[in-house]
Amino acid sequence: MHCGQFLVRTRWVALPPESSAGQSSPPPRRSRYTGPPRYLAPPRWGFPALPWQREQPEEVPHSASAAAAHAGLLIPLLRGVALLAGVAGAAEIWRYVLLLRSRSQALGAREVAASDALVEAASWMCTVMAVAVGVYLLVWVLRVIDAAAERSGVRPPRSRRTVLLGWLVPGPNLSVPGSVLAEVEHAALGRPAGERPSPSRLLRLWWALWAANVVLSVLTALWSLRTGVQARANGVELHALVDLLAAATALVTARVVAWLTALVGPPRAIPLPRVVSVREPARTDTAPASTVLPR
Repeated sequence: MHCGQFLVRTRWVALPPESSAGQSSPPPRRSRYTGPPRYLAPPRWGFPALPWQREQPEEVPHSASAAAAHAGLLIPLLRGVALLAGVAGAAEIWRYVLLLRSRSQALGAREVAASDALVEAASWMCTVMAVAVGVYLLVWVLRVIDAAAERSGVRPPRSRRTVLLGWLVPGPNLSVPGSVLAEVEHAALGRPAGERPSPSRLLRLWWALWAANVVLSVLTALWSLRTGVQARANGVELHALVDLLAAATALVTARVVAWLTALVGPPRAIPLPRVVSVREPARTDTAPASTVLPR
């Protein structure tokens, strides 16, 4: 029972209350602008340097798919090299500890033999695997150069022969590898072709580690030609430092491979919420309960 009246769909509209004088209250005054927000510490957040990603995935180029396929195997291999280099560095540190102990006490034959065996096995395994993974890294570099050039619509700035010679010849291999990867990152990010490449922090870190590893390896090889007890002891220190630096370089190289492969790869599909249809609420047969509004 509703007083014999028909139920009619009603639209309620909320209005601001009028003042006692019959005029609406003035809008609140805006506070004075005090400048941009201030932080107690430098903010650590930000948007990553990524190219524009479309909603629908585009056709995957052959060079990009080849680079991604090589990176899928190269990254775990680089981590394996880092693990072997870390074991070799630990073996060299153990040998150095034995050298320090030998100055004041006699060492057991088994302990010395175990240390020598570990150093020889770890160093040879790490060297062989590093050479094999280095060759495979060059294959990935050539693929990612083609993928970046195809993505940006320009020709690669260096020929394959120039890249290989710059990567392998002592002297140029201090600067050419970093320049090549910086050019790949520059092209993959869609930056202007005439602009000078500005490598990211990750790439600068890798470049510094790579150059330090090359210089220290050459210095260690030359130091090994010296004779004498003190020269050999210093050689153990240099070998340990080279191994630990090689482990860090391999780990950062894996990060760089993953980063550049993601840049030259196809854009990911971004799922977006969509409104399919808008419908009016279904009318019910039962009447809603009446509500008493306060006056």
